[in-house]
Amino acid sequence: MPELPEVERAAKLLRDIAKGKKITRVETFEDTIVFSGTTHLDSQLQENELLGRIVNDAKRYGKVFYLTLSGEGKHPVLHFGMTGMLQVRGREPVYYKEGPKKKGTENQWPPRFVKFVLHLSNHLDNDGGPSDRQGDEEITEVAFLDARRLGRIRLCASPLTEPPISELGFDPIYSMPPLEAFSVFVKRRSCPIKALLLDQSFSAGVGNWVADEILYHARVHPEQRCNTLSSEQIQTLRHNMVYVTQTAVDVNADHHLFPENWLFMHRWGKGKRKDSGHKDLLLPSGEPATIKFITVGGRTSAYVVELQALPKRQKEELATDSEGEESDLTPLEDSGDEGHSDLVVTRPHRKRRITRKANPSGVKNGGRESAKRQKRSGKRTRDA
Repeated sequence: MPELPEVERAAKLLRDIAKGKKITRVETFEDTIVFSGTTHLDSQLQENELLGRIVNDAKRYGKVFYLTLSGEGKHPVLHFGMTGMLQVRGREPVYYKEGPKKKGTENQWPPRFVKFVLHLSNHLDNDGGPSDRQGDEEITEVAFLDARRLGRIRLCASPLTEPPISELGFDPIYSMPPLEAFSVFVKRRSCPIKALLLDQSFSAGVGNWVADEILYHARVHPEQRCNTLSSEQIQTLRHNMVYVTQTAVDVNADHHLFPENWLFMHRWGKGKRKDSGHKDLLLPSGEPATIKFITVGGRTSAYVVELQALPKRQKEELATDSEGEESDLTPLEDSGDEGHSDLVVTRPHRKRRITRKANPSGVKNGGRESAKRQKRSGKRTRDA
């Protein structure tokens, strides 16, 4: 799933190609799932809401991004879901690390899985407003794609004060709380820290790989329970939430430019890279690190054994877990919004008591069971 850095890249792309331009046309492709709460798409998106308005800016909060437009009316608010992306006509598409890539479709327009296309004109009149002249204007086309249809497109009058953004927690870059408040938020929970980081009502924008990267740099095991973290661990965790997200944003989410000592550079393919030029992730001692994978909150979690250790007491508790595959999580709130799709709550498995009922007459094996009971009964009578 595109996470905070990838969504910031999309917002930056829109700022670069759309800011200051007029929306001259909107092509929509009917999808009642992706267009959440939006009916009569053609009239709302074109005539009543977007057509003829100037793009003032493109912004992001968490994994949600939106356009602010001139004049009165609503603004497009977008969420990529698992496989959403933007594509500009005439440009090479930029895919998410694990996004779908089908060769031979790069030049197809409209692209596969398109939901809408914005047509943007750069032609303004002398007063800075949109011009009605058509001759020498340049048109830019940008498409929103979503193969798995888990993304969402909304129209909001006030994006920051309406769902989904109003239901999100703090953004690690834009609204990180002070250390004292952050510590309270963490310590009052008893779930594994990885699950808390994935909860979008706690920290908006943190997804699976970002959470693992944060925990790796903080030297915290993904299964360690929040209320067992020390003050020093919480302070380090907070620092690295900002460090990881800001560093990834600074290189425009281009993973080729991530630091070589990041876990991200070594985790794909379960840590087994086939390219001969790949170097191992090294410990501070210079020895190769051991990367292991476990399931926490229903998500595959990578961690370094030598650097991210569980507290002894919790390690013993996990060792006695009869299942031993998934964490026993304290249920976290889930509003049902796609913004919380990173969080899967796993509850402990309990052994069920099996009560055997006597088979009714005529049912297979019923006769044999009845005969056995009579035989045992007769034996007890003789013994008496």
